[in-house]
Amino acid sequence: MTSDITHATDTDTDALVALWDAAGLLRPWNDARADIALARRGPHSTILVLRRDNALLGSVMVGHDGHRGWIYYLAVAPDRVRQGFGRKLTRAAEDWLRARGIPKLMLMVRPENEQVRAFYAAAGYEEEPRIVFSRRLDGK
Repeated sequence: MTSDITHATDTDTDALVALWDAAGLLRPWNDARADIALARRGPHSTILVLRRDNALLGSVMVGHDGHRGWIYYLAVAPDRVRQGFGRKLTRAAEDWLRARGIPKLMLMVRPENEQVRAFYAAAGYEEEPRIVFSRRLDGK
């Protein structure tokens, strides 16, 4: 990790929620604060944040199940997009997973999100023909 990318701390929660909101990542059925707390307390996950001059400019949540790594909430402040911060955060997440011996990184993008699909394609990611099944366990 580079010096301006560190692990999120307790004091970053409000700034992370604001960043994710500004980046359009929040959904009413996901509790961002609960997601932050869960990622930060688990030994197999973390949230990496990019700071410049004490300002939080980007984040990525990263974790793994022992075989596949996953990234979520990759966000860059809207006034800082197209400055390489997204790529930098993606590489930091990849490095975090590599350091733990995780061989594959996965992520999900909504099909209509052409801009994000293009970002990951340009970063060397491949779309895989998979169908994702899910089931809510929280009654929502």
